[in-house]
Amino acid sequence: MKIVLITGATGLIGQEIVRVCHEKNWTVHYLTTSRQKLNNHDAYKGFYWNPKTNEIDSSCFEGVDTIINLVGASISKRWTPDYKNEIIKSRTATAKLLFDTIKTNNFPIEQIVSASAIGMYPSSQTNYYEEDFEPISTSFLGHVVDKWEDAIDQFSSLGIIVSKIRIGLVLSEDGGALPEIIKPMRFCAGAAFGNGQQWQSWIHIEDLSALFVYVADNRLDGIFNGVSPNPVSNSELTKIAAKVLKKPLVLPNIPKFVMKLILGDMHILLFESQRVSSQKIEEAGFNFTHHHLEPALEDLLG
Repeated sequence: MKIVLITGATGLIGQEIVRVCHEKNWTVHYLTTSRQKLNNHDAYKGFYWNPKTNEIDSSCFEGVDTIINLVGASISKRWTPDYKNEIIKSRTATAKLLFDTIKTNNFPIEQIVSASAIGMYPSSQTNYYEEDFEPISTSFLGHVVDKWEDAIDQFSSLGIIVSKIRIGLVLSEDGGALPEIIKPMRFCAGAAFGNGQQWQSWIHIEDLSALFVYVADNRLDGIFNGVSPNPVSNSELTKIAAKVLKKPLVLPNIPKFVMKLILGDMHILLFESQRVSSQKIEEAGFNFTHHHLEPALEDLLG
């Protein structure tokens, strides 16, 4: 029986990946910083760690051949200087703790499948990004992803297969961006941002979780974009969401300067434009269930 170790297993994406693993009869070990979240069931076993003090229960690696790494502070909070540092350290320090523990104990880990983000790609309304695109974005998000991926790449020095999933806009009814996007629409106050032409490379959470497990199950190495085959503009996303909710769009587009006043530096999350390709993972044999935005939103919101 396959045993996987998941960091961030109790988060939005992690919970869905755990469900898919259990459907395949895989046993899940997970790391948590909360002792209250420790469980010890046959197929779902929790282990405590505290990356800030370099503390980890190394028995979490027993029988494990694959790590799925999802840990990282949310980017959806206001980016103060201190919180920017937390965003980076929560990704790099955790990777270092895993790496050092595996190296010191010579644990026979075969693969790490790590979350990353399409924030690596520069904002553009004309480019179509594949995984080998260079140069990377000079934005704060580009800097975060660059440091994050460097921290994961070091595992290859231990003979471990390194796989990275660059995640786009994750659509889920249970959290993330979608509930925030549709909240004003329920009060007939929805609107696109800026000129609405910025690309949104989205993915249904069911497809994303299946993609992570597919990469682990098939020992795929390298970088893969975690996005659906059909990105849309922000304006199209807004219109389709309103249509699915059967709500009118009566307000003008929201100017960039307004959101900058409200959100500070974090406003770029709403205005960055990345049209990202899913061709590589499809050519590796992965089949998306949710190809187009409208049926995906109907599945989530209908």
